[in-house]
Amino acid sequence: MAANYWTSTQRLYWQFSKEELQEMRQKLESEDVAMCQQYPLPDRRLLSIFFNQQLVKLGKRMSVRQQALATAQVYVRRFYIKVDFRDTNPYLVLATALYLGCKMEESPQYIRVVVNEARTLWPEFIPSDVSKLGESEFYLISEMNSQLIVHHPYRTLQALQGQLSLGQDDISLAWSIINDHYLTDLPLLVAPHVVAIAAIFLALTLKPNQGSMQGLTSTAAALASIGQSPKEMLQSKMNPAKNPQDKVGYFAKWLAEGEVDIQAVVDSTQELISLYDVWEQYSEKTCKEQISRFVKARGLDK
Repeated sequence: MAANYWTSTQRLYWQFSKEELQEMRQKLESEDVAMCQQYPLPDRRLLSIFFNQQLVKLGKRMSVRQQALATAQVYVRRFYIKVDFRDTNPYLVLATALYLGCKMEESPQYIRVVVNEARTLWPEFIPSDVSKLGESEFYLISEMNSQLIVHHPYRTLQALQGQLSLGQDDISLAWSIINDHYLTDLPLLVAPHVVAIAAIFLALTLKPNQGSMQGLTSTAAALASIGQSPKEMLQSKMNPAKNPQDKVGYFAKWLAEGEVDIQAVVDSTQELISLYDVWEQYSEKTCKEQISRFVKARGLDK
């Protein structure tokens, strides 16, 4: 992996504004309005939850490491700002992204193993011919312009553990939140270190009883109960006289004295909260049915 994120292809070619992403997606849909109307899809965030769950299922069958899984999730998100969902077989794209992600993270899997495991999970949608996954791999690489190195927030989280006196519970929860950020557009919007800092902020301020933020469907309500927005909370804690035992205060002070874009951290926090809020509407059955409809009707499973 390239050591410097700031000179990486990720920063130079795969970081966008929200407006740019919206424009790219609208352009894709405008190319075939009739097809989009014929095959409506759920909210993009709900689709992301479905894709993530399917990738995790496939990854577990092959004991794939988290970093390779995260890289695959980024590939899927990059690919689908270049290609419309309805022009692909998403199940084949998921299997291909995981196969490619494992390669790039130096934990390669045999192509036949990936195909066999994917067919076990999704027998209706994955052809037995391994060459189909090989063709799909070249398709993904082409659409991503062979820019395959991905920088992740995990390294920043580990680097800040000692500096911010984070306990193991804090790290575990922040790690789960980082896992969840791949279900949003954040990998295409902000630098990895910003995501790590937003995850630490959420882990310190909203500690649920669950071991993962995925179980916290009332996160937005929890934040509202505090009576402050993320930005207001950070500003209120930026007081050098705070008790050193107050981790949130120490974190806010550290953030204020550093060079991190605080607005980007706040925006990232809001994006994550929005994901957890919409999670209540998620239905695996609905996503599966709507994807199956266009895949089968257009013969994309062949």
